Amino acid sequence: MIGLGIRSFLFNVGWYVGSTVIAIVGAPILLLPRRRVIAWSHFWIAFCLGWLRLTCRLTHRLGGLENMPAGPVIIAAKHQSTWETLAFALLFPNAAIILKRELLFIPVVGWAMARAGHIGVERGDGAKALRSLVKQTKAALADGRSILIFPEGTRTPVGAQPPYQVGTAALYRQLGVPVVPVALNSGVFWGRRKFIKWPGVIDVEVLPEIPPGLDRKTFMETLRERIEGATAKLVQDPKRRP
Repeated sequence: MIGLGIRSFLFNVGWYVGSTVIAIVGAPILLLPRRRVIAWSHFWIAFCLGWLRLTCRLTHRLGGLENMPAGPVIIAAKHQSTWETLAFALLFPNAAIILKRELLFIPVVGWAMARAGHIGVERGDGAKALRSLVKQTKAALADGRSILIFPEGTRTPVGAQPPYQVGTAALYRQLGVPVVPVALNSGVFWGRRKFIKWPGVIDVEVLPEIPPGLDRKTFMETLRERIEGATAKLVQDPKRRP
């Protein structure tokens, strides 16, 4: 039986080598229309998740889709792992993902994220960054796309209780669309800055929407309670394989 360490090592090697080949071969696609760039990026993500399933026996399940309203929304998701930075582009394919601006400058991969319409934000730039974020998200909504944001702003270890950043509340107030919370337990299987990937099934749960119109304090409390409460349940009962 192949050990966890060897499986995780094989995944990392295949991930880097495969991603490099896909990036080099597909680089000319960056010159094509956005839908072609998105299709290429989805192919790359599907390769990564398929290789993860083959080497580490780690898969996922998406539940609660009946809670996703029609039309563009703000998707506010828990962030525990590198896994969701890959998988969410496939699970929520029409969403513009908010990410660190410096990621958009990574050769080929970052350029593809920019061409796919994801939104880069400069950390620590205060009001200027917030104005830019609102402008970009309004443009994405006008294009019929949802917005995906990680309220914590960064990956957090399982069980940690970091503060939620103000950007989510600002978008909620400025955009006037529902916010859909999302809970998960990816950190149980692929922890923050951890080498080992445990086999099992990552659960992603779409929760009931928060309608527009709440005051800032009520909104933030509701958002946190829903995400953290549902995440705690998923973390307590992970579907790990032996």
